[in-house]
Amino acid sequence: MSVGFYLDQNRCTGCRACQVACKDKNRLEVGIVYREAHTYTVGAFPATKAYSYSFGCNHCENAVCLNNCPTGAIYRAADGTVIQDQSLCIGCRMCVMSCPYGQPKFFPEKGVSGKCDGCYGLREAGNEPACVAGCPNRALMFGDMEKLRAEFGPDLDEGSIAVLPSPAETQPNVLIRAKECAFDEDYHELNW
Repeated sequence: MSVGFYLDQNRCTGCRACQVACKDKNRLEVGIVYREAHTYTVGAFPATKAYSYSFGCNHCENAVCLNNCPTGAIYRAADGTVIQDQSLCIGCRMCVMSCPYGQPKFFPEKGVSGKCDGCYGLREAGNEPACVAGCPNRALMFGDMEKLRAEFGPDLDEGSIAVLPSPAETQPNVLIRAKECAFDEDYHELNW
């Protein structure tokens, strides 16, 4: 079984409500986020277009963070979620350096790393992950990858190519309904 995220870029406005909900739920300190939302523009004035991308841990099939953790602090739960047990983390940062997507994060004051766990505890209690529940436009969903493909279409794996490094190594569990302009290579990130 594999679990992961679905993102509809046609619904995502880059409002960062998902980012704030995740930060609040995980009590993350200033400067550290597990989920980030970015907005990009493509084209040149006056013919510009924009798209937003909300990203976090992709709970990859071939999770290099898990494969490179020397202590077993990162493991795969029964449902496929890639989870970290911070009590086993020695702060070597192998997971941080291994992940091509910028996940997990290192907490220098604690001397350990941390990462998105898909709000495993919330889901066990029957709730959605905080980022999904916090999205006002319902652009994010989390669940079984086969069910998400069945609901939203089997062709969404190509959307990850538009916004992520090559998925060939890690096989991320993320489906993206990409805006057409997300495939344009001439993009600029908007910083607000």
